[in-house]
Amino acid sequence: MRDSGWSLIVPVKPLGRAKSRLAAVAGDALRPSLALAFAQDTVAAALACAAVREVVVVTDDALAADRLALLGARIVPDSPGQGLNAALAHGAETVRERAAGAAVAALNADLPALRAAELARVLGDAEAHARSFLADAAGVGTTLLAAAPRVALAPAFGGASRARHLASGAAELAPRDVDSVRRDVDTGDDLREALALGVGPRTAVSARPLTAFAASGR
Repeated sequence: MRDSGWSLIVPVKPLGRAKSRLAAVAGDALRPSLALAFAQDTVAAALACAAVREVVVVTDDALAADRLALLGARIVPDSPGQGLNAALAHGAETVRERAAGAAVAALNADLPALRAAELARVLGDAEAHARSFLADAAGVGTTLLAAAPRVALAPAFGGASRARHLASGAAELAPRDVDSVRRDVDTGDDLREALALGVGPRTAVSARPLTAFAASGR
C-alpha cells in the first residue's frame, strides 16, 4: 500500500448474478467468467495507477474475492447486503476506519479496457473538488465518484446516476482522452466498444469465444 493517494472502492456482485444483460451475446455459461475478468482487469489497472493508494473490493463472492486478493486488492465483505450504494458506503467507511483522512473514490468493476494513466488523469482532476464524478460513455451513468478527505462519498449509482450525482452537488469531471475510464460494459454493444479500445489480458482470454461477435458489428 502506498503512503498517500486515493483509496478506490470497487464493488463486485456475486458472479452468478453479474452482467445479466450480456447473456444475449455470451450466454449464462460465459457471462460469470466475463464478469470476473472485467473485475480482474479493472483492479489490476487501478493498482498500477500512480495516484492510487489501495484498492478495496467489496464482495461476498468467494471466487472473486480470492482472485482479486491475489492481485493485491483488500477484500471487504458486503456486510450491509443492501445493494450497490450501501456496499460502496460501507467500503468507504471501512477505509476511513483505518485512515480517517483518506481520499476515497468508487470505481465500477466493469471497466475492462481501463488504462492506469487515464485513471490518473481523472483522479488528478478530482483533487480540485470536494466531491466529483465521471460520467459513463453514454452520458447517463457514472463510472467514478470521488470524495476528498473527510468528505462523505454519498454514492447514488444505478441507472441515470449522472443526474443524481449532479443534483447532489458533485462536480462533473471532463478530462480529455479518458475513454477507458468511461467505457463500462453492460451490453453486447458496450463489450464490442471495449474490445475495440483494447481490453486487459483476462478479458481478452475470456472473450475469445466471442471473436466472431466482436468482428460482426451487430
